[in-house]
Amino acid sequence: MYHENPRSNYTVPLTICLLLFLFILLSISRKLKNHSAATRKAPPEASGAWPLIGHLHLLGGSKPPHVTLGHMADKYGPIFSLRLGAHKTLVVSDWEMAKECFTVNDRTFANRPKSMTFEVLGYNSSMIGFIPYGSYWRQMRKIATLELLSSRRIDTLKHVMEAEVKAAMRESYNLWLKKKNGFSEMKRWFGNIALNIMFQTVVGKRFVSDGGVNEENERLRKVFRDLFDLGGSFAVSDCMPYLRWLDLDGIEKKMKRTAKEIDGFAQIWLEEHKRNRDCSSGERKHSHDLMDVLLGLVEKGEEFDGHDSDTSIKALCMTLIMAGSDSTAGTLAWALSLLLNNREILKKATDELDAEIGSKRMVDVSDLKKLKYLESIIKETLRLYPAGPLSLVHESMENCTVGGYDVASGTRLLTNLSKLQRDPSLYPNPLEFCPERFLTTHKEVDVKGQHFELIPFGAGRRICPGISFSLQATQLTLATLLHGFDIVTIDGGPVDMAEQIGFTSIRASPLQVILSPRLTSHIYDQI
Repeated sequence: MYHENPRSNYTVPLTICLLLFLFILLSISRKLKNHSAATRKAPPEASGAWPLIGHLHLLGGSKPPHVTLGHMADKYGPIFSLRLGAHKTLVVSDWEMAKECFTVNDRTFANRPKSMTFEVLGYNSSMIGFIPYGSYWRQMRKIATLELLSSRRIDTLKHVMEAEVKAAMRESYNLWLKKKNGFSEMKRWFGNIALNIMFQTVVGKRFVSDGGVNEENERLRKVFRDLFDLGGSFAVSDCMPYLRWLDLDGIEKKMKRTAKEIDGFAQIWLEEHKRNRDCSSGERKHSHDLMDVLLGLVEKGEEFDGHDSDTSIKALCMTLIMAGSDSTAGTLAWALSLLLNNREILKKATDELDAEIGSKRMVDVSDLKKLKYLESIIKETLRLYPAGPLSLVHESMENCTVGGYDVASGTRLLTNLSKLQRDPSLYPNPLEFCPERFLTTHKEVDVKGQHFELIPFGAGRRICPGISFSLQATQLTLATLLHGFDIVTIDGGPVDMAEQIGFTSIRASPLQVILSPRLTSHIYDQI
């Protein structure tokens, strides 16, 4: 006989009531969410966005992106937003907004976004500058700082810097003896010094050997140049990742080819270092470079947060070589360009060198602390021409507030250093090359991330870790050059200061000069 379960009479009504209750809760939640969204204060968004691509078309003109964004800041203020393809992007252009991002919200903005560029060119985002915020980034930064970029380590490497700068001086002097015209292309001249310093300290060999330029040198130089150009160019897939499979601009194909070539060189150096290590003791045979240090850490059980040790070593070494060479050479080229266009400042620099160093020897690292005017020249150059005028992109990891505006998690951040550091409220006559400002009104301002009116190396926890190393190499190279040679342009006219279109600050044209010795011959003979 069938017996009806009395609870079945209540099942359907209870289910309906439960669903109705959940529907009411959902409706209330949506209303509260919509009300909250309506009351939130979003940063002003620039006009002119197109469907799908957003504001990308505005950055594709004849001016560098930082110049275009600077003009937009004049219209929309020191903080505004853009849509770069699929990505909401915040642009800050003054020191107060930058300070808020990298102090109060420093951890929030410590992340790097996913990027095809970072992935393909950066060993799947394993290079320090590209690594997402977390334990792996902290470990790699700590290793780089302790083993290469600490004050103690930099002090032990000063002889490498001095030797490479003096070798370049000797080569240029010998060229002058032969041809009596001293013609030099200075971006390449500076680049060779910077590359030799970084190669010596990182992989224990010179980039340009004593035998001069060879085919491998030139192939490697081209690969580095391709990497810098590709890394600083606009890639459609980075802004519209859903179109990546099409590779519309062909950049991913170029990136993969360049990355393969870069890794080929790095793999050769790594294998050489492994062969040169004493297998029985695990000790270095003759080298004291970073790659050896890293291999020693692996032998002692160091693990790279679950990442392949060989890949981590190659990524770290390549990061330091490229970052330490290109930015240094670029800053030196801008500094010399500014000096050649301001001969009275150039004379003050050489007068200081003559007074502090004299005419009987070359500049040494120990002299740099006495060269205050030269230091101010470097600061003023970095103010006008920071190597990364838009800094490296950050990404917020959670909701935050900047300048009274609500910024959602996942928002990308660009800091327009060029606009910030040319602010007339901070620097009177901001477009003028005036090193004296860093000896008077801005005497206490440095470039190490604590003074937000001058942050060419960034700020916060993701500030460039190689500031001291870079400044020492830059100051030593410029001081030695100005002390050792009289310098004029080829035609005796001013230097063209046009910038190359891209996300990095690079001269658009070569810097060609004539170098003539200003010291007695025996000084060069003793190098």
